[in-house]
Amino acid sequence: MKLVILDRDGTINVDSDEYVKSADEWVPLPGALEAIARLNHAGWHVAVASNQAGLGRGLFDVAALNAMHAKMHKQLATLGGRIDAVFFCPHAPEDQCGCRKPAPGLFQQIGERFGVDLAGVPAVGDSARDLQAGAAAGCEPHLVLTGKGSVYRQRALPETFPVGTRTHEGLAAFAEYLINRSASSR
Repeated sequence: MKLVILDRDGTINVDSDEYVKSADEWVPLPGALEAIARLNHAGWHVAVASNQAGLGRGLFDVAALNAMHAKMHKQLATLGGRIDAVFFCPHAPEDQCGCRKPAPGLFQQIGERFGVDLAGVPAVGDSARDLQAGAAAGCEPHLVLTGKGSVYRQRALPETFPVGTRTHEGLAAFAEYLINRSASSR
């Protein structure tokens, strides 16, 4: 099974320091949904692993989160794309759970759900903690220079990033890279 694991805020949609709290505030990044559809059309399954501390802090409820994801799924469907599963951590940072990135819990849940070993599975995010969580589960780290990752357009990655982290301008550039790599390895 060809699987890729994506972060949500800052990778698929516009992030906010005030949290994305409603479907109205959920806005896809330019080209991100098209990139997911391209991955699907190339045979890739897509899962999302997302910290949602706003739930733990009471800034929005599960119904609001479901509405955000329904909007994402609907917009993807119009492009012929899909996300196979969305996994989220509902805890605040102070809860010290095992599923909040940089802990690998969400990734382990994804591996169990799909029945796959995550060794070498591409994990894409816009922050060190996204990639640290993926790497701890055996995933291959990919940083997009959108969202929080945009600060690395002008400077080198610090040592907090996993060894071997690849950078991409955005999700569209990552999709292009992965599809081309898969085609050339046949």
